[in-house]
Amino acid sequence: MKTCLYVSGKLMQVVFGHWDVVTCLGRSESYIGGNCYILSGSRDATLLLWYWNGKTNSIGDNTNGERAAPRAILTGHDYEITCAAICAELGIVISGSKEGSCLIHSMNGDLLRTLEAPENCVKAKLIQASREGHCVIYYDNGHFCVFSVNGELHSTMETDDNIRAIQLSRDGQYLLTGGDNGVVMVWQVYDLKQLFAYPGCDAGIRSMTLSYDQRCIMTGMASGSIVVFYNDFNRWHHEYQTRY
Repeated sequence: MKTCLYVSGKLMQVVFGHWDVVTCLGRSESYIGGNCYILSGSRDATLLLWYWNGKTNSIGDNTNGERAAPRAILTGHDYEITCAAICAELGIVISGSKEGSCLIHSMNGDLLRTLEAPENCVKAKLIQASREGHCVIYYDNGHFCVFSVNGELHSTMETDDNIRAIQLSRDGQYLLTGGDNGVVMVWQVYDLKQLFAYPGCDAGIRSMTLSYDQRCIMTGMASGSIVVFYNDFNRWHHEYQTRY
């Protein structure tokens, strides 16, 4: 893996650990000082958990020039990793592979449980995890599944869009999705009920993120442009609807 300055693109650090191509990356929520955990998945069927030092803006907490080493090595998959997510607040890592079930590990590397999806859900493409204990997984057949961290399947839903990006709200109650149709949609997580659809764009959505205050949805488009949507999750909150 490489770390670069986003302003100039200058290469700052290179770390080694996997035996094959890195196929996905994940990042935990940040602590005070900008420290967080970085998760990397690879074609070698393993995941490595790294520590990001906000003070030195580098991977690892060694200040004497020693080579950075992963905090944990997560095993259990038989095929290349396709997606992964980390929730440091709950101390868990959720990952999916090209074939086989999704797995939940502790951040120490212990395999905790397997998430048993419906029979037609084989290859996980996208994963998000919330601090409320929800694991949202999108499979290549167009199905969404919501699991608890205990492995219980809460709900499923099928979509006709080829989803390319998903994002959970900070409180874990709402799910944003975007795909080739160019439409950002808002869903209620626990039952996958559709709440809202933003006006469609003229290109497919390839990536998505929320601003720190959760007020803006920023999407990267297939055309190379960036589209920003105003957002207010409060409009779907039951207390807000009752009061106003």
